[in-house]
Amino acid sequence: QAQFVESGGGSVQSGESLRLTCAGSGFPFSDEIMTWHRHAPGKAPGWVATLAPGGATFYNNSVKGRFTVYRDDAKNTMYLQMNSLKPEDTAVYYCQNYGSSMWGPGTQVIVSS
Repeated sequence: QAQFVESGGGSVQSGESLRLTCAGSGFPFSDEIMTWHRHAPGKAPGWVATLAPGGATFYNNSVKGRFTVYRDDAKNTMYLQMNSLKPEDTAVYYCQNYGSSMWGPGTQVIVSS
């Protein structure tokens, strides 16, 4: 079954950057549409970005222009480069392949003003 392990989170100041990593296993990573989601305290979980096998990317308007998603299929890994971070980006970030019901442990991102 599909498994995901997210890493790279941390505590930063507003305007700084972080790069999140998603390691996937148990499925044909290179064939899959991969997604990032986040769950902020007191809010409903939200979609952040999608990365198709051919490289097409889609972003939530709230992160467009600041976040970049890309993948290294040789390593079964997806990345989320987050620049110009804002306090409202504070959340636990999760990755999964599209349509999966499995979730990893997530990685915490805290952005202070």
